[in-house]
Amino acid sequence: MKVLVFGRGGQLALAMRDQGTGAGHAVVCLGRESLSIADGTAVADAVRAHAPDLIVNAAAYTAVDKAESDAAEAYAVNCDGTRHIAAAARDADIPFIHVSTDYVFAGNGDRPWREDDATGPLGVYGASKLAGEQAMADLGPARSAVLRTSWVFSPYGANFVRTMLRLGADRPELRVVADQLGRPTAAHDIADAILLMAPFVADGSARGVYHFGGAEPTTWHAFAQAVFVSAARHGRPVPTVHPIATADYPTPARRPANSVLACDRYLALPGAVLPDWRIGLDKSVDALLTAG
Repeated sequence: MKVLVFGRGGQLALAMRDQGTGAGHAVVCLGRESLSIADGTAVADAVRAHAPDLIVNAAAYTAVDKAESDAAEAYAVNCDGTRHIAAAARDADIPFIHVSTDYVFAGNGDRPWREDDATGPLGVYGASKLAGEQAMADLGPARSAVLRTSWVFSPYGANFVRTMLRLGADRPELRVVADQLGRPTAAHDIADAILLMAPFVADGSARGVYHFGGAEPTTWHAFAQAVFVSAARHGRPVPTVHPIATADYPTPARRPANSVLACDRYLALPGAVLPDWRIGLDKSVDALLTAG
Protein backbone atom coordinates (compact mmCIF):
# COMPACT_ATOMS: atom_id res chain seq x y z
CA MET A 1 0.00 0.00 0.00
CA LYS A 2 1.21 3.51 -0.82
CA VAL A 3 0.41 5.98 1.95
CA LEU A 4 0.53 9.73 1.43
CA VAL A 5 0.92 11.55 4.76
CA PHE A 6 0.37 15.28 4.99
CA GLY A 7 2.83 16.34 7.67
CA ARG A 8 6.50 15.49 7.84
CA GLY A 9 8.31 16.68 10.96
CA GLY A 10 5.53 16.20 13.51
CA GLN A 11 5.14 13.36 15.95
CA LEU A 12 2.44 11.49 14.05
CA ALA A 13 3.95 11.92 10.60
CA LEU A 14 7.26 10.50 11.81
CA ALA A 15 5.46 7.66 13.57
CA MET A 16 3.52 6.91 10.37
CA ARG A 17 6.84 6.76 8.54
CA ASP A 18 8.24 4.33 11.11
CA GLN A 19 5.22 2.05 11.45
CA GLY A 20 4.13 2.16 7.84
CA THR A 21 7.58 1.39 6.48
CA GLY A 22 8.03 -1.30 9.12
CA ALA A 23 4.80 -2.94 7.95
CA GLY A 24 6.02 -2.99 4.35
CA HIS A 25 4.12 0.02 3.06
CA ALA A 26 5.52 2.81 0.92
CA VAL A 27 5.09 5.99 2.95
CA VAL A 28 5.50 9.49 1.50
CA CYS A 29 5.42 12.39 3.98
CA LEU A 30 4.90 15.93 2.74
CA GLY A 31 5.74 18.82 5.06
CA ARG A 32 5.63 22.58 4.93
CA GLU A 33 8.90 22.72 3.02
CA SER A 34 7.14 20.88 0.17
CA LEU A 35 3.73 22.52 0.25
CA SER A 36 1.24 24.33 2.45
CA ILE A 37 -2.00 22.45 3.00
CA ALA A 38 -3.62 25.90 3.13
CA ASP A 39 -3.03 25.91 -0.66
CA GLY A 40 -5.79 23.80 -2.15
CA THR A 41 -4.25 23.66 -5.61
CA ALA A 42 -0.93 22.39 -4.23
CA VAL A 43 -2.72 19.72 -2.22
CA ALA A 44 -4.72 18.51 -5.23
CA ASP A 45 -1.59 18.46 -7.39
CA ALA A 46 0.28 16.39 -4.77
CA VAL A 47 -2.52 13.84 -4.54
CA ARG A 48 -2.61 13.46 -8.31
CA ALA A 49 1.18 13.20 -8.55
CA HIS A 50 1.57 10.55 -5.85
CA ALA A 51 -1.66 8.61 -6.56
CA PRO A 52 -1.66 6.90 -3.14
CA ASP A 53 -3.83 4.08 -1.84
CA LEU A 54 -4.43 5.96 1.42
CA ILE A 55 -4.22 9.61 2.50
CA VAL A 56 -3.54 10.51 6.13
CA ASN A 57 -3.74 14.05 7.46
CA ALA A 58 -1.17 14.27 10.23
CA ALA A 59 -0.52 17.97 9.65
CA ALA A 60 -1.88 20.27 12.33
CA TYR A 61 -1.35 23.52 14.16
CA THR A 62 -0.92 22.12 17.69
CA ALA A 63 0.46 25.07 19.67
CA VAL A 64 -2.55 25.25 21.99
CA ASP A 65 -1.61 28.42 23.85
CA LYS A 66 -0.13 30.26 20.86
CA ALA A 67 -3.31 29.60 18.90
CA GLU A 68 -5.18 32.00 21.19
CA SER A 69 -3.29 34.90 19.60
CA ASP A 70 -2.71 33.27 16.20
CA ALA A 71 -6.21 32.15 15.27
CA ALA A 72 -5.86 32.90 11.56
CA GLU A 73 -2.95 30.50 11.15
CA ALA A 74 -4.59 27.84 13.32
CA TYR A 75 -7.72 27.92 11.16
CA ALA A 76 -5.69 28.04 7.93
CA VAL A 77 -4.01 24.76 8.84
CA ASN A 78 -6.59 22.92 10.93
CA CYS A 79 -9.73 23.93 9.03
CA ASP A 80 -8.77 25.09 5.52
CA GLY A 81 -6.00 22.51 5.21
CA THR A 82 -8.31 19.69 6.20
CA ARG A 83 -10.93 20.89 3.73
CA HIS A 84 -8.40 20.91 0.90
CA ILE A 85 -7.15 17.40 1.65
CA ALA A 86 -10.70 16.08 2.00
CA ALA A 87 -11.64 17.63 -1.34
CA ALA A 88 -8.64 16.10 -3.07
CA ALA A 89 -9.39 12.69 -1.54
CA ARG A 90 -13.02 12.94 -2.60
CA ASP A 91 -12.21 13.99 -6.15
CA ALA A 92 -9.68 11.17 -6.57
CA ASP A 93 -11.81 8.64 -4.61
CA ILE A 94 -8.91 7.77 -2.30
CA PRO A 95 -9.48 6.57 1.29
CA PHE A 96 -8.74 9.36 3.75
CA ILE A 97 -8.13 9.31 7.52
CA HIS A 98 -7.98 12.65 9.32
CA VAL A 99 -6.55 12.88 12.83
CA SER A 100 -8.33 15.16 15.29
CA THR A 101 -8.32 15.83 19.01
CA ASP A 102 -10.04 15.46 22.37
CA TYR A 103 -9.97 19.26 22.62
CA VAL A 104 -13.16 19.46 20.54
CA PHE A 105 -14.97 18.74 23.83
CA ALA A 106 -15.56 21.10 26.75
CA GLY A 107 -14.32 18.54 29.27
CA ASN A 108 -17.17 18.79 31.76
CA GLY A 109 -18.77 15.75 33.40
CA ASP A 110 -17.13 12.57 34.59
CA ARG A 111 -17.85 9.99 31.90
CA PRO A 112 -15.79 9.33 28.75
CA TRP A 113 -16.72 11.33 25.67
CA ARG A 114 -18.49 9.43 22.90
CA GLU A 115 -18.21 10.24 19.22
CA ASP A 116 -21.77 11.56 19.06
CA ASP A 117 -21.57 13.75 22.17
CA ALA A 118 -22.08 17.49 21.74
CA THR A 119 -18.82 19.30 21.15
CA GLY A 120 -17.80 22.54 22.85
CA PRO A 121 -14.14 23.47 22.47
CA LEU A 122 -12.71 25.81 25.09
CA GLY A 123 -10.12 27.53 22.91
CA VAL A 124 -8.99 28.35 19.40
CA TYR A 125 -7.03 25.12 18.90
CA GLY A 126 -10.00 22.89 19.64
CA ALA A 127 -12.36 25.13 17.71
CA SER A 128 -10.12 25.12 14.63
CA LYS A 129 -9.81 21.32 14.75
CA LEU A 130 -13.58 20.99 15.08
CA ALA A 131 -14.03 23.34 12.13
CA GLY A 132 -11.77 21.03 10.13
CA GLU A 133 -13.91 18.03 11.06
CA GLN A 134 -17.04 19.92 10.01
CA ALA A 135 -15.49 21.04 6.72
CA MET A 136 -14.57 17.44 5.99
CA ALA A 137 -18.11 16.26 6.83
CA ASP A 138 -19.61 18.92 4.56
CA LEU A 139 -17.50 17.70 1.64
CA GLY A 140 -18.40 14.10 2.40
CA PRO A 141 -15.55 12.11 0.87
CA ALA A 142 -17.05 8.67 0.31
CA ARG A 143 -14.30 6.67 1.97
CA SER A 144 -13.10 8.62 4.97
CA ALA A 145 -12.92 8.66 8.76
CA VAL A 146 -11.89 11.00 11.56
CA LEU A 147 -9.72 9.56 14.32
CA ARG A 148 -9.76 11.67 17.48
CA THR A 149 -6.97 11.05 19.95
CA SER A 150 -5.38 12.65 23.01
CA TRP A 151 -2.26 13.49 24.98
CA VAL A 152 0.11 12.43 22.21
CA PHE A 153 3.74 11.64 23.02
CA SER A 154 6.71 10.10 21.23
CA PRO A 155 10.50 10.43 20.93
CA TYR A 156 9.85 13.19 18.38
CA GLY A 157 8.95 16.86 18.58
CA ALA A 158 7.71 18.80 21.57
CA ASN A 159 5.53 16.84 23.96
CA PHE A 160 4.88 16.25 27.66
CA VAL A 161 7.32 13.34 28.03
CA ARG A 162 10.23 15.30 26.59
CA THR A 163 9.38 18.30 28.74
CA MET A 164 9.27 16.20 31.92
CA LEU A 165 12.61 14.55 31.12
CA ARG A 166 14.19 17.96 30.54
CA LEU A 167 12.80 19.49 33.72
CA GLY A 168 13.41 16.41 35.84
CA ALA A 169 17.09 16.35 34.93
CA ASP A 170 17.65 19.67 36.72
CA ARG A 171 14.94 20.03 39.34
CA PRO A 172 14.45 17.92 42.48
CA GLU A 173 10.81 19.02 42.74
CA LEU A 174 8.12 19.73 40.16
CA ARG A 175 4.50 20.86 40.27
CA VAL A 176 2.12 19.20 37.80
CA VAL A 177 -1.61 19.57 37.29
CA ALA A 178 -3.59 16.75 38.91
CA ASP A 179 -7.20 17.66 38.11
CA GLN A 180 -7.19 17.02 34.35
CA LEU A 181 -7.94 13.46 33.23
CA GLY A 182 -7.18 11.89 29.85
CA ARG A 183 -5.66 9.03 27.88
CA PRO A 184 -1.92 9.34 27.11
CA THR A 185 -1.33 7.97 23.63
CA ALA A 186 1.93 7.05 21.92
CA ALA A 187 2.16 8.44 18.38
CA HIS A 188 3.37 5.05 17.14
CA ASP A 189 0.22 3.45 18.55
CA ILE A 190 -1.89 6.02 16.67
CA ALA A 191 -0.02 5.12 13.48
CA ASP A 192 -0.78 1.45 14.07
CA ALA A 193 -4.44 2.29 14.66
CA ILE A 194 -4.57 4.18 11.36
CA LEU A 195 -3.05 1.23 9.52
CA LEU A 196 -5.55 -1.12 11.15
CA MET A 197 -8.45 1.14 10.14
CA ALA A 198 -7.23 1.64 6.57
CA PRO A 199 -8.79 -1.42 4.90
CA PHE A 200 -12.13 -0.81 6.61
CA VAL A 201 -12.14 2.82 5.49
CA ALA A 202 -11.19 1.66 2.00
CA ASP A 203 -14.11 -0.77 1.74
CA GLY A 204 -16.55 1.70 3.28
CA SER A 205 -17.30 -0.31 6.42
CA ALA A 206 -15.60 2.25 8.68
CA ARG A 207 -16.88 5.80 8.27
CA GLY A 208 -17.40 8.84 10.42
CA VAL A 209 -15.73 9.60 13.73
CA TYR A 210 -13.72 7.20 15.90
CA HIS A 211 -11.94 7.69 19.22
CA PHE A 212 -8.61 6.13 20.11
CA GLY A 213 -6.24 6.45 23.06
CA GLY A 214 -4.16 4.64 25.62
CA ALA A 215 -5.91 1.94 27.61
CA GLU A 216 -5.98 3.53 31.07
CA PRO A 217 -7.00 7.13 31.76
CA THR A 218 -4.78 9.07 34.13
CA THR A 219 -3.89 12.60 35.22
CA TRP A 220 -0.99 14.74 34.06
CA HIS A 221 0.44 14.39 37.57
CA ALA A 222 0.35 10.58 37.50
CA PHE A 223 1.64 10.61 33.93
CA ALA A 224 4.61 12.71 35.03
CA GLN A 225 5.35 10.27 37.83
CA ALA A 226 5.28 7.42 35.32
CA VAL A 227 7.76 9.29 33.12
CA PHE A 228 10.25 9.52 35.97
CA VAL A 229 9.79 5.88 36.96
CA SER A 230 10.57 4.95 33.36
CA ALA A 231 13.59 7.27 33.25
CA ALA A 232 14.93 5.81 36.50
CA ARG A 233 15.71 2.64 34.52
CA HIS A 234 18.41 4.73 32.87
CA GLY A 235 19.79 6.03 36.15
CA ARG A 236 17.93 9.32 35.96
CA PRO A 237 16.94 11.01 39.25
CA VAL A 238 13.31 10.78 40.35
CA PRO A 239 12.10 14.23 41.40
CA THR A 240 9.21 14.76 43.77
CA VAL A 241 6.11 15.64 41.78
CA HIS A 242 3.63 17.77 43.69
CA PRO A 243 0.00 17.74 42.56
CA ILE A 244 -1.54 21.14 41.82
CA ALA A 245 -4.87 22.39 40.52
CA THR A 246 -5.37 23.80 37.03
CA ALA A 247 -6.09 27.16 38.66
CA ASP A 248 -2.55 27.13 40.08
CA TYR A 249 -1.02 26.91 36.59
CA PRO A 250 -2.79 29.51 34.42
CA THR A 251 -2.30 29.31 30.68
CA PRO A 252 -3.60 31.44 27.76
CA ALA A 253 -5.84 28.56 26.60
CA ARG A 254 -8.23 26.64 28.82
CA ARG A 255 -7.84 22.87 28.91
CA PRO A 256 -10.67 20.33 29.29
CA ALA A 257 -10.77 18.84 32.79
CA ASN A 258 -12.18 15.54 31.52
CA SER A 259 -10.47 14.61 28.28
CA VAL A 260 -11.16 10.87 28.37
CA LEU A 261 -12.39 9.49 25.05
CA ALA A 262 -14.76 6.51 24.86
CA CYS A 263 -13.15 4.15 22.35
CA ASP A 264 -15.85 1.47 21.99
CA ARG A 265 -16.48 2.24 18.32
CA TYR A 266 -12.83 1.73 17.46
CA LEU A 267 -12.71 -1.44 19.56
CA ALA A 268 -15.56 -2.89 17.48
CA LEU A 269 -13.22 -3.07 14.47
CA PRO A 270 -11.69 -6.54 13.92
CA GLY A 271 -8.31 -6.82 15.61
CA ALA A 272 -8.59 -3.50 17.46
CA VAL A 273 -7.23 -3.10 21.00
CA LEU A 274 -6.29 -0.14 23.15
CA PRO A 275 -2.53 -0.11 23.81
CA ASP A 276 -0.95 0.11 27.24
CA TRP A 277 0.49 3.63 27.16
CA ARG A 278 3.14 2.62 29.70
CA ILE A 279 4.71 0.33 27.10
CA GLY A 280 4.78 3.19 24.61
CA LEU A 281 6.17 5.43 27.31
CA ASP A 282 9.07 3.08 28.04
CA LYS A 283 9.87 2.89 24.33
CA SER A 284 9.81 6.66 23.98
CA VAL A 285 11.95 7.19 27.08
CA ASP A 286 14.42 4.55 25.89
CA ALA A 287 14.72 6.26 22.52
CA LEU A 288 15.14 9.71 24.04
CA LEU A 289 17.69 8.74 26.67
CA THR A 290 19.82 6.56 24.40
CA ALA A 291 19.82 8.93 21.40
CA GLY A 292 23.29 9.80 20.25
